[in-house]
Amino acid sequence: EVQLVESGGGLVQPGGSLRLSCAASGFTFGSADMSWVRQAPGKGPEWVSTNSRGGTTYYADSVKGRFTISRDNAKNTLYLQMNSLKPEDAAVYYCATEVALRNYWGQGTQVTVSS
Repeated sequence: EVQLVESGGGLVQPGGSLRLSCAASGFTFGSADMSWVRQAPGKGPEWVSTNSRGGTTYYADSVKGRFTISRDNAKNTLYLQMNSLKPEDAAVYYCATEVALRNYWGQGTQVTVSS
């Protein structure tokens, strides 16, 4: 069974930092493209970043230069380092992947950016 469990969210002031983690199990993590997707209240899902199985990284323009995605294949864990956070970054952040042509998301972790 594919499982994705996010952690690390919380309340941070504008300009602050957070590091999100996603613990993965039930599939071959090192062979999977892994992504972060976020959803703000009243809005649709927004793709944030992808770390491909080969280690190539991709970012949405809205987070480029501020967020860094990384992975530890030995620990089956995906990370998202978020710096210089803005109020518009506030959302529930989900870890996501595709296994056997099926999409999987975790339960999400809440990020609140407020002074």
